[in-house]
Amino acid sequence: MKPEFLVVLVTTPTMEEGERIANILVGARKAACVNLVPKVHSKFWWQGKMDSADEVLLIVKTKALLLDELIRLVKENHSYSVPEVIALPILAGNEDYLRWLGEVTEDMSRKDRSGLEKP
Repeated sequence: MKPEFLVVLVTTPTMEEGERIANILVGARKAACVNLVPKVHSKFWWQGKMDSADEVLLIVKTKALLLDELIRLVKENHSYSVPEVIALPILAGNEDYLRWLGEVTEDMSRKDRSGLEKP
């Protein structure tokens, strides 16, 4: 069974870029909430060698149905050529929080351009 909700991890090189992407995701209702965790030190392989960077970690809470659109928005607005976007299922949690998460995010495939719910 596919999960209804996800936690998506995204790293950015600066707090300013992280804030901008978080504002885009929450403003477009593709995320209910984005936590920005500063000063994450990352080690990784890039272009054939080990590298490292100080980054900001975005912890994004969203609906699984919105993941493709969320990834598209991150890629369009991220400075990395290959941004980290990793989705993890939310298997359980505070039912009140999960209900809120579902209410504040929207699946535009269910709405027409006027914002009205399709029958």
